[in-house]
Amino acid sequence: MSFTDLGLSEAVLKAVTEAGYENPTPIQAQAIPVILEKKDLIGASQTGTGKTAAFALPSLSQIKPLGKPQILVLEPTRELAHQVAEQFEQYGKHTGCKVALLYGGMGYGKQDEQMAEADIVVATPGRLVDHFYRATMRFGEVKILILDEVDRMLDMGFLPIVRRIVNLCPWNTEESSRQTLFFSATMPPAIQGFAQWCLHEPESVEIARRAVADTIKHAFYPVSMDQRDELLLALLKDTTFDSLMIFTRTRKEADTLTTLIKQSGHEKVVAMHSDVKQSDRLKALAGFKDGSYDILVATDVAARGIDISTVTHVINYRVPENSEDYVHRIGRTGRAEAEGDAFTILTADELDYAKSVENFVDKKIERRKLEGFNYKYTALLDDSPAKPVRKPRRPAPRRRR
Repeated sequence: MSFTDLGLSEAVLKAVTEAGYENPTPIQAQAIPVILEKKDLIGASQTGTGKTAAFALPSLSQIKPLGKPQILVLEPTRELAHQVAEQFEQYGKHTGCKVALLYGGMGYGKQDEQMAEADIVVATPGRLVDHFYRATMRFGEVKILILDEVDRMLDMGFLPIVRRIVNLCPWNTEESSRQTLFFSATMPPAIQGFAQWCLHEPESVEIARRAVADTIKHAFYPVSMDQRDELLLALLKDTTFDSLMIFTRTRKEADTLTTLIKQSGHEKVVAMHSDVKQSDRLKALAGFKDGSYDILVATDVAARGIDISTVTHVINYRVPENSEDYVHRIGRTGRAEAEGDAFTILTADELDYAKSVENFVDKKIERRKLEGFNYKYTALLDDSPAKPVRKPRRPAPRRRR
């Protein structure tokens, strides 16, 4: 199947051809025809499968320039919003439709100018509501509402404000109809109920959401708890990489590791997390993409949706507490059918998390040792199974004479 078989508009197809795309990914092949039929959709797929194009291409094919918001896309983070807006601009460059990007931490001036002629609005929830109160955002012409990374919005506490935004959009009536596209990697009960409320007879598309891409080689690297930093530096020294992402649990951890790596002699490293100024976060991403930095140390703010196809390696400094985050994190590599490697440092206090990850991906994950590393002993390094413990025999009772 090629993109020409899917029913996209000529203007969108021209942009797709110029981008060098030939064949749709599985989620694109399944989702695009459903969206073009103007049906509501629930989509779930593993990261790196082309989800943004799956909703952007058919949405752009359904509108013409009006200078009023017709497509509204909600994203949980500024980075995702920025990336999705860029892709809408790329795919829609021959349609004449304009894109507005709305997120907090920036001034209103440029955003107000964009809103004056926007056909597509890509926004984080809080800043979108700010524009509503300032009368620079009106919802009356919205034809397609796209809720992306809904489970992440739930984690970040955005669901109440997202529900309010949905209520501001047109509902399905005799006079108007709103198409809603709903994308979430996981579907906990709270999100299932939310989906039932805001969607109308949706179709479902799911592409192996629990699977790790076949292009990724991944393993746990067991080590004693006090050697975690030492093993990380050894892995960096032993690994030949073009670009590498290191994921941490906390912002402080990301800053500490960035300093540690610089002190080891590697200068092309940068941190990215929510305490870093938005302008610096965008510079960090741009520098990582163009090669100014070859190591990006990040919290989970960068784990989902950030599309950097050149990442060759991922290191989890700790095993993720949420099993699905393991798939999203290591999915930063092995994208666009390229091969990638992912290492996860494992210590004894994280065994339960490791078991949860293995249950989630339904596969035993290989344990590896780094050759030449001077390990301190930990039971995690024992390759053989533990010997069964024998209970001591009770002495036989004495017979009375």
